[in-house]
Amino acid sequence: MSKAAEIDIASVSKVYGATTAVHAISLKIPAGSYCCFLGPSGCGKTSTLRMIAGHESISSGDIRLGNTVVTDFPPAKRGTAMMFQSYALFPHLDLIDNVAFSLKMKGVEKEERRAKALEMLKLMQMEAYANRRPAQLSGGQQQRVALARALITDPEALLLDEPLSALDPFLKIRMRAELKKLQKTLGITFVHVTHSQEEAMALADIIVIMNDGKIEQAATPRQVFEEPATAFVARFMGDHNVLSGRVTSVGDGSIALEAPGGQTFSVRGEGRLAGEPVDIGIRTDRVRLDTASDKTLGFNGVVSNIEYRGASVKLTVAGAGSDDFTVIASDGDYFAKPVSVGDAVSLSWALEDAVLLGRA
Repeated sequence: MSKAAEIDIASVSKVYGATTAVHAISLKIPAGSYCCFLGPSGCGKTSTLRMIAGHESISSGDIRLGNTVVTDFPPAKRGTAMMFQSYALFPHLDLIDNVAFSLKMKGVEKEERRAKALEMLKLMQMEAYANRRPAQLSGGQQQRVALARALITDPEALLLDEPLSALDPFLKIRMRAELKKLQKTLGITFVHVTHSQEEAMALADIIVIMNDGKIEQAATPRQVFEEPATAFVARFMGDHNVLSGRVTSVGDGSIALEAPGGQTFSVRGEGRLAGEPVDIGIRTDRVRLDTASDKTLGFNGVVSNIEYRGASVKLTVAGAGSDDFTVIASDGDYFAKPVSVGDAVSLSWALEDAVLLGRA
């Protein structure tokens, strides 16, 4: 296999007529890493992937693969390979000819390309099916063939556009593990677009969260979870509540704020001015169904929804200017003191479980 390449995206924009899909984003994807682009539909993640691949022209900025600026290169000259969401296999060809197709286009001799294709099918544990046609395979098997076809060109980076979206939930989890193992085995850079937070957390060394054509945060899964950069990231990842308010005072390394309901809260941080708007994130799994004490913060609210999840129970509470403040309680804690929809509850959390959020 080729060596892995760093991908350097430098002030890249994509404009379609009057619409800017990607706003001058800059990002370095380390060589040999597994990078997931994550975000809601229409956030610019697929446009960015297609620009790296060369399937979409760049309106401004540059993309570098290793030491080479590939901005104006056609897809086949970039050292990348793309695996499409639809797999796009040829129904009339057997698996060997499907996998060998790009080598045929390059004029590689029949024996050589078929031998290489069989080698790739072996890597995917699909050699037993070499003479079958795509229609005779399951979705997971078709996906392995599409991967083999993408990897046969020895790319420095493999680009994957929502590769797991067509699979059932159990197969998704299995293929996730296989993709991670494959990336570690090959050692090449993987860039994977998904709208699943769980998928990105499970796979990525670096998660790039996009919103409205901009990068909100690019960090390790742990950093994204522990320290979401903005209110959007905190809400989108779903593991932090967001409370918004205005700064009332700053001092001693902490900021006091007042929420719309009049409650006051504190968060560690500085660099904010009295009166300015501020967002804080609070871990959903660290909120307790307890009245706030001298050592904790909290508010009173009304339960609007309860979801039983087996090992945990998810409660949604309205209060402190939030309609959907979430509490993830362990089943033991919840059933020791159960509550019902419509009940008034007291919530509390420790100061260290709140994080000061930036503004994009």
